[in-house]
Amino acid sequence: MAAKPDNKKNKRTSKRAGGLRAIGADSARATAPIRRKRGFFEASVFSDWHDIVGDDLASQCVPMRLVRGPEGEGGTLHVKVTGPLALELQHLEPQVIERINSYYGYRAVAGLRLHQGPISVPERPKPAETVHADAADMAQLDENLNAVDDPELRRALRDFGESVLAHNKPDNAK
Repeated sequence: MAAKPDNKKNKRTSKRAGGLRAIGADSARATAPIRRKRGFFEASVFSDWHDIVGDDLASQCVPMRLVRGPEGEGGTLHVKVTGPLALELQHLEPQVIERINSYYGYRAVAGLRLHQGPISVPERPKPAETVHADAADMAQLDENLNAVDDPELRRALRDFGESVLAHNKPDNAK
């Protein structure tokens, strides 16, 4: 009786023959049940909306809800939009969908459904006021940096020193 050829080795080499694959190609399929069960996308699309679409669009439109597609991917995102932006957002829909999907790393949204109406967007906190160092401290810093020959390095050290001096002022101490 003849021995069977070892097909296990042939299967391994045939899989490798296809070349390298991106991990993202298989990760969406592997994590789909978890995403579907936990609903991580739905919560984070609201909190990360400014980062996804940018401040200009986010000030005039807000996500309302996501109707999931089959397998938890490719759903329809319902967006409330102000009247003047509705037509523009309709034309920008492919770019917005691409931004959302690239932000999450998988095909989370396949389409947008626009709902016109007034929106109230919470104000983003304004950046903290810049603190400046004392003039006397800056003069001492400039005197110490005169020995540095490289102008780019001197500028970088001055900026760093100014930041340290400003944050170490007695009125900034906690």
